[in-house]
Parts: sequence; structure tokens; C-alpha cells
Amino acid sequence: MKALYLIRYGEIGLKGKNRRFFENTLTANIRRALRDVAECRVLQQHSRHFVEVLSGDAAAVAARLQEVFGIVSLSPVITAALSMAEIKAAAEREFSKVAKPGLRFKVNTRRANKKFPLLSQQVSAEVGAHLLRTFPGLQVDVHEPEAVLDVEIREEEAYIYTERLPGPGGLPVGVAGKGLLLLSGGIDSPVAGWMTLKRGVKLEAVHFHSYPYTSERSKEKVIDLCRELARYGGKIRLHVAHFTEIQEELRLKTPERLLVTLMRRMMFRLAERLAQQQGALALITGESLGQVASQTMESLNVIERVTQIPVLRPLIGLDKQEIMDLSVKIGTYPISIRPYEDCCTIFLPQFPATRPRLKDVEAAEAALDLEGLIAESLAKTETLEIGL
Repeated sequence: MKALYLIRYGEIGLKGKNRRFFENTLTANIRRALRDVAECRVLQQHSRHFVEVLSGDAAAVAARLQEVFGIVSLSPVITAALSMAEIKAAAEREFSKVAKPGLRFKVNTRRANKKFPLLSQQVSAEVGAHLLRTFPGLQVDVHEPEAVLDVEIREEEAYIYTERLPGPGGLPVGVAGKGLLLLSGGIDSPVAGWMTLKRGVKLEAVHFHSYPYTSERSKEKVIDLCRELARYGGKIRLHVAHFTEIQEELRLKTPERLLVTLMRRMMFRLAERLAQQQGALALITGESLGQVASQTMESLNVIERVTQIPVLRPLIGLDKQEIMDLSVKIGTYPISIRPYEDCCTIFLPQFPATRPRLKDVEAAEAALDLEGLIAESLAKTETLEIGL
């Protein structure tokens, strides 16, 4: 028997006249996510999506669907013809997976097909009575059931299921434009990328690489982080920006205590140029307010002054433990803690400025050939395509 999954979504259903665009994007994302897993057919039907597994591993299909943004939950379902005899027989087969003496249960019916002769409450009552006769020792509990048998009656057939698998929720990736993620090898920025994907933003990423101060393994670490994010958002274009000369110039010609602030301003300048080239509408960072010297309110204010496009900070109100918990959940944590430094962790001053003044920072930058450094870095930037 072919496996069939019923897909539910949440806020897509509130999108009014734009709803079809969101639904079509979700369909395309589901097809992309499953194309290397199994042969499947994806169908849209009245506020539901269905995935029919024609061949391949159905469990692997379910696992991949649980990573597709826009999906709130999914259920493996069995189908029945639109007659009570067929619905009861299918309910019996499905409920046999969970039935046991003493189990508290309820039947929940959703009658989308208003031509079906029985009302939802009548279907639930008849199916529930059939289950009580079939499986001795069951108890009806409509308030706090241990198991729920769902019946959905639609235009052509009925769907019966007992299991709900959680999805990541959010919006389908691609409905909210493109953003450029400043991706380090640490814990925070991949989580920021994941949270941005959840709001429907298509990601590209930029990583600042300072070879030979940072090794090729630090670069491989970032590529692996992109692969993890690509599981949720599809192919990611990674720009590896050459940052060595910039860091050397900053260390040689600017005050040590301003080094972090100046470095971040250069990163933002480079990222904005790349964003403009790639059609990205915002920069995304893993900054959390007050976590390090460059993330105080004063530092964020001074650093962001060099950009003209929005800077999104999904983690701004989270503490470190919350960010780490999310990192574990999405699978990036084991990669992020590999012991290979990125450019943000080298040349760090002993006493970085936590409340830099804009006039001091701009005075320090007057000693630099900013446009020359930016042009040289962009000319050496390497672009990779990562993921599905």
C-alpha cells in the first residue's frame, strides 16, 4: 500500500488574496525537499496538502517534511470511500495501532464535504461506538483523551488517522524576499539564519575568511553549517570573502580598543555590497544584545551606521542558553563547537571598547583606504553553491 501524508499549515491560511502564492511556494518547497528521498506526488486540496509516496522510504519522507517551513504538522493517513461502512472499517484498521484495554479516546470528525449525509457529531458517534464494540476495555474521554482518531470527510474520499507529527511552522521559504546572512563558524549566526528562514526569507550567506590566520578547516566548518541550513531552506549561495588584508590594516593603523568595532563596520560594508549585487534586501546577523563588546546598544548603533539596508537580528532578545538550545534542536551545534577559529576570534584586543563613539571610530577610519580594501576583498571573494 502506498503511504499518504496529510499536511497542515497555519498562518498561510490567513493570507487572503495572496494565499495561492503561499500555497504554491509551499508545494514547490515540498517537492524540492523530497526529490532526493523518494518518488512522491504532491497535491493541493482545500487548505490541505497531500504527499503520496509512490516508492521509497515513507519514514524518510516524513522526516524530511518535518523540516519544511510552512508545515505545522503532518499525519500518515489511510483513505476510505464516502460510506459509513468504509469509514468504520478504515477507522478500525487505523485504531488497531494504538488500541489497548483502558485507553481513553475520542473521535474527532471534520466534515469539509457538506454533501455527506451525516453531520460531524453523528460520524464521530457512530465511529466511536464501532470502536467500543471492536476493542474491549476502551473508555470515551472527550476532554483529556490519550488517543484521538481523526476523520476528515472531503469531496472524493475520507481520511482517517491517529498520529500528528510536528513540523517547524512558519512561512514557506521564498515568500518574503532574500536576505544575506553574516555567517561565522560560531553558535549564534546559524541559528539566526534558521529563524530567518522560518519567516519565509530565502538566504544567501557571507563568511569572512582570513587565511592563513584562519585555516581551511574553519572554512569547511562554515560550508557544513550551510548544508544544515539548506535542509530547511534549499540551496544556499555562500560567499567566502577574503578578509586578511583588512584585518592586518586595522591592526596596523587603528587603535586597538576600537578593533572589534572597526572590523564589524568593514564586514557590514562588504556584506551590503554583496547584498546589492545579489538582490538581497536585508542583512541578517546572530547578534544578541549585551552578549559581547560589539553587541552593546552603543556598539550596534555605531556599527550599523555604515549600512543603508535593514539589519535583521532574530536573536536580539535571546540569552546564550536559549540560542544553544535552538542550535541543538536544528542540528548546527555539533558543527559550531568544532575547535577551528574564524576571523572574529583572532586579533581580539584585551580591552575592547564597549561604548564606542562614532566620531572616534570615523577618525580612526580616516587612516584607511576603505574603498581600496573593499574592492580588493570583493575581487577575491569566492562563491559556492551549497545544499539541495
